Formats: sequence, C-alpha cells, structure tokens
Amino acid sequence: MTSLGHLFVTLEGGEGVGKSTLQTALVARAESEGHQVVACREPGGTRLGERLRAALFESADGETDPIAELLVFEAARAQLVARVIRPALQRGALVICDRFGDSSLAYQHHGRGLPAEVVVRLNEIATGGLTPALTLLLDLDPSEGAKRRGEAGDYLEREDGGFHGRVRAGFRALAEAESGRWLLLDASQPADVVADAAWNVLSARL
Repeated sequence: MTSLGHLFVTLEGGEGVGKSTLQTALVARAESEGHQVVACREPGGTRLGERLRAALFESADGETDPIAELLVFEAARAQLVARVIRPALQRGALVICDRFGDSSLAYQHHGRGLPAEVVVRLNEIATGGLTPALTLLLDLDPSEGAKRRGEAGDYLEREDGGFHGRVRAGFRALAEAESGRWLLLDASQPADVVADAAWNVLSARL
C-alpha cells in the first residue's frame, strides 16, 4: 500500500552535524513504508542551483560580500522551491530538504550580522511564503563538528570558531522561538540514535 506524505521537512544545523547522514536514513525509512519521498539540498537541487553553489563555495575566503552571498542563496532557493519542492508537495510527496530559509537567518543574520528583516523578507520572496511543517535541528558544539569534518573544505567551514558559535546560537534561538515546528536533536549521539528520535516524530506526522 502506498501512502502520500504531502509534508515538507527540513534539516538544519551547523557544519559537520550529520544532516546528510540523517537525510539518507529518513528517506530510507519513509520509502520502506511506502511513502513518496523527494530529497533535496540547499544551495543546489536544480541545475541552476548547483551552478550557483559551485560559484559561491569555490570562491576565495572573504571574497563575497554578505549581501551578495545572501542573494545567491536566495536565488538558488527560489529555483528549488519553484522547480522541485512545490511540484513534489502538490503531487503528495514527502519532501526532506537539507537546509532551507532558517539557514539564512542563522548564517547571514546571526553569523554575518545582516539585519533580520532583510533576511526574512528575501526568504519570503524566494519561497513565496512556503514554510516547513517540521524542522529537525541537529545541535552540536562547533568544535566537535570541526573534528568530524577533518580538514575544512568550503569557505563556510573555514570560518573561525566565533562565527560558528554565533550560527549555533542562532539556530537554537530560532528553535526556541518557534518550538512547535522545531525538534532539537543532540547530534553528539550515535547516528542511529539521532535517526530513531527524528523518525519517531516525523512518522507521527505522516
């Protein structure tokens, strides 16, 4: 028997917290129970989005102005919503996205210091007001995330500890302000324990 998800779920958190691992586990569990599932990531998930991602993440440290950085993320987000997320939800799929608008608030507002109202407004424009039904926050000390990553790759991972600390605090503040949508997960636990906790909440909403 096939059931339809029609649910938009996002995964959030800092660098090295295990979002990709959790996404893979949740997709497998949902599909095993007969749900249609679409997995995507930000920035990316479309041809345009992946090109924008490459251009941004391959840039040299300090090269990109914070507003320019935000606009690139929003452009990729708008394309993903229009071409992937909304069509999937309209046909009744469960959508699990690795990052969404909350990342821009955590990284560009809390991390970079851009005004919150600017980020919120651009998020609204890019998404057309689309909001996740459930957001899973993988919470981890940034120093532990750095150990997991090993040698830093992209320019965001190479930011200093103060930046990553502000991002973590930003995510936690967002989760506290809208607790009905967010589930905070202790990402220091084994991956299967985190996946079990996430699935228990997600499955109850399907």
